[in-house]
This record gives sequence, structure tokens and C-alpha cells, in this order.
Amino acid sequence: MEDRRQAFTADMSTLPGYTGARISGCWALRTDGGGSGEDSLDRLLPPVSTSRRKSSNLGKTEPPLLRTGTRTIYTAGRPPWYNEHGAQFKEAFVIGLCGGSASGKTTVANKIIEALDVPWVVLLSMDSFYKVLSAEEQALAASNDYNFDHPGAFDFELLVTTLRKLKQGKSVKIPVYDFTTHGRQKEWKNVYGASVIIFEGILSFADKELLQLMDMKIFVDTDSDIRLVRRLRRDITERGRDIEGVIKQYNKFVKPAFEQYIEPTMRLSDIVVPRGGGNMVAIDLIVQHVHSQLEEREISVRALLATAHQSQPLPQTLSVLESTPQVRGLHTIIRNKDTSRDEFIFYSKRLMRLLIEHALSFLPAKPCTIQTPQGQEYKGCRFGGKGITGVSILRAGETMEPALRAVCKDVRIGKILIQTNLDSGEPELHYLRLPRDISEDHVILMDSTVSTGAAAMMAVRVLLDHDVQEEQIVLVSLLMAELGVHSIAYAFPRVKIITTAVDKSLDDLLHVIPGIGDFGDRYFGTDGSSSWSEEDQQEPLSCSSEV
Repeated sequence: MEDRRQAFTADMSTLPGYTGARISGCWALRTDGGGSGEDSLDRLLPPVSTSRRKSSNLGKTEPPLLRTGTRTIYTAGRPPWYNEHGAQFKEAFVIGLCGGSASGKTTVANKIIEALDVPWVVLLSMDSFYKVLSAEEQALAASNDYNFDHPGAFDFELLVTTLRKLKQGKSVKIPVYDFTTHGRQKEWKNVYGASVIIFEGILSFADKELLQLMDMKIFVDTDSDIRLVRRLRRDITERGRDIEGVIKQYNKFVKPAFEQYIEPTMRLSDIVVPRGGGNMVAIDLIVQHVHSQLEEREISVRALLATAHQSQPLPQTLSVLESTPQVRGLHTIIRNKDTSRDEFIFYSKRLMRLLIEHALSFLPAKPCTIQTPQGQEYKGCRFGGKGITGVSILRAGETMEPALRAVCKDVRIGKILIQTNLDSGEPELHYLRLPRDISEDHVILMDSTVSTGAAAMMAVRVLLDHDVQEEQIVLVSLLMAELGVHSIAYAFPRVKIITTAVDKSLDDLLHVIPGIGDFGDRYFGTDGSSSWSEEDQQEPLSCSSEV
């Protein structure tokens, strides 16, 4: 056995239980054989409260909850995975889990996830990447005569491509395999955003390209008799097989494949874990190593932005709404600390409408000729793209959605929740819901104010990770600080930046000066400065009320 491999054999009967362990932002923790997708993301938001309270990015907020059937799990946001240039700074840490069929790989993976307590872990199963079977192969599978444990049964090309993109921080689509019909379901699952990827499968060490993507390789070593009993129980109860068919397949394919393809790869592992999920000593040591690796990848984006781009001219990608007497008058009202909430909302909406109309003029147009009711030709133009999607940065950004809907018929809307970590001061991604095929659209990214640009940069990075073209992103904001403008333009030089005003500086708390105050608090009435009326109660309570 190689020196670098470690085997853990400690007796776990005396160790304390791990019930109630905290999981941070686990997108793909599969307890029912399902994958990660858009449906699972909606559970990351906190429940809607019946009473209003202050909920500011700079104020202390209750952690969001992920509720399961048996427990409540507190989640955390995803910290920046890019540097001040907007480029990916750190790839996800990939843990490869290999072992025989029913050796306990998924159990080990879930135990690692529970003990890790890091934001956003993705569990990727090799079972999702079985090849699509022909009619002849389907017939063999139905009679238990198809070898699902042979390397030729897996789509390694798609698997390598998917794992590489996920490691690079990109959004990916995962096939969903149906073990009852031996085929892929029509709908694939969307997976995005991983600090740690746990990739498990019987042949996860069988491909050189896969091995190169792994930062840690773990082999789960379980006695063959135990694996057979587990496989019998699983295939009969969960996959609708009969006992004769399971035993036939085990003797004909599973056992020989383990001896020929799986067991020899044990020598490639960094760590061997005997007895699977019950070996908590091994799991604790694995978790300690992963934590040390993640700490080396930490970066402070906001601090870097606060000291960069000083005394530079404003970029050409910036367009500021002309400061007409009307625009300046609107700013006078909403900047005034004595303005009532009703007036603040009314005049903010007027300014938002002007801003959105101005932003739409930067979208591509193509010439066209139409016939007027008088039978005459008119040479005009129409939108030159495929579609328009609005994406709001919650919560204040969603206040701009009505203005966009008012001028763009049938516009699609997405949402991104980014909040500041009170300990690190860094923005963290907590939630996103984006329309399908957003990569083909021009995107209007909406936020009420931009100070350092850290949150807006994270939102742009999310869009890029979903294959939206940089030149098709338009960032709109009522008010921006010069620092925020420079930060975004420097990191993403092809993103168009549209605002109604640019203020010069920030204070020690990174508030825009002279500024507008906390826009979300003033708009939603969570600053404690106004009493409630029936009309107030019709306003959105928080980001979770619309999503």
C-alpha cells in the first residue's frame, strides 16, 4: 500500500452521535435518489414572516432555513469565488468517492456534507451518467443481461465535461436516470454554485481525465457480503427488481466487474475508508483536510475593491440619465431625509420608469418597414435580440420590476439574493432563480444603489456562469458611487452601466455619500421611522414574499 494512502479502522461505538449536524447551503444533498435542480433552490429562502421587521444587508438578520422532514438545517451563503478582476479566483474542491456497488459511498458523502459545514456543497452521482440504451440494450436490461458495471455503460465524455464546468463554477445540466425504466428522464436538473463537489460512483477512478479533476480521492472499502445484502435490499425495495434477477446480475456482472475494474483502482486513492459511513474517525480527518484547503482559497473582494480604481476617469460604458430639472427634482425629494415613505415610494417609481426607459435605448435594434392604417410605408425599427429578461438583486432591486414590466410586455423575471456577511464583510450568494435559456437573452440587471460594486459584481458573475454574454448585460441602478462604477467596469468592460446619478465617495460604513440612505429600508418601511397603514401592508414584505 502506498505511503500517501491512509486507512482508518477505529471503532466508532464510543464516539458521540452526529445528529443535528449543520449543513450550509447544500444544494444537492440527495436523500431520495433525486438530483439538484431549480425546485430544490426555493427551499433556501426563509419562511415568510407575518410581521414586518428591519432586514438590511448591513443589519443583523436571521439565517435562512432549509427544512427537511426530520430537522431544520441552517444554511449559509456562497462567498466570492472570483477576484477583483471578475475572473474566477478559486475552483471548487472536488472529492472523488469510489467503491463497489452498495459499499456506502452515498452515505459517506452525506456524512462528509453534514460535518463540513461549508457553504454550498454539490453531490454528483455517476449513476446519472449511464448511456442512453438502444432498443436491443433495453431488452437485455429488462432480462438482467446488460452489464451496467462495465466502463462502456457510462457516458464519460458528458461526465468529464459536466464535472469540469462545475469545478470552474459554471451552471450545468445533469441528466436524471430512471433505474426502473433504465433510461433518462426528459427533464434534466440544473446545478450551480459549489464550494465543494462530492463526486461518487463505482467507476469514478476509471478515467484519467476524471482523476485529474479531483483534489482528493477516497475509496470506500466494504465487505463483499455486506455489499450483496445491501444491494438485494435496495434493488428489491427501491428499484422494483426480483431476488432472482438481482442475484443473477450480481454473479454475472457486478462481482466480476468489481474484481476487474473497481478494486484495482484502490491503489489510486489518497484515503481508504473501511466500513463506509460508520467510520466517523475517517470522515472527521477528511473534513479537517478539506477545511484547511478551503481556508487557503479565501479572498477578500470587498477590501480589494475599496482600495482600487481611485482617481480614474469614469468609463465609457457608463451612461448617466440627463440631469434635467425633472430628474434633479426627483433626486431632491428621495434624497431628503424628511421625505415621507409614501412620497419616497411615489417619486422613486417615477425615477425608476425614466431609468428603465433610458436603459432600453441601449438594446440592439434592427430596421423594419410596416404599413400604416393609411396604407403608407413607415421605416422604423424593432428589438434586435431574441428576448429580454429582468434580474433583480434582492431585496431592493425588485422594487424596479414594476417599471420594467410596465414598458416590456411579457418580460421574464429572475431573482438573486445577495447579502453581506456580518463577520467578513463580504457579499454572499444565498439564492437565485433564473429563467430557462437565459443565456440567449439580453439581461436587465436591477439594483437600487451600488456602493463598492461587490454585490453587483457577484450578480454579473452569476449571469456569466449561466452563459449570458457579457455584452448582453445592462446594469441599471438609481444611484451609484464612483468606486462601484469603476469596479464593475474594470472587471466586466463590456457590461453597460446605466444610472440616474453618480456620487463621489463612500463613508467608513461603505454608504454612498451624499447618498440616499438605505433604499430598501426607506421603501419597505423597515427603518422604524414610519407607522403602518392598510396601503403599506400591500407592499412586498421581503424577498421571500414574491419568490
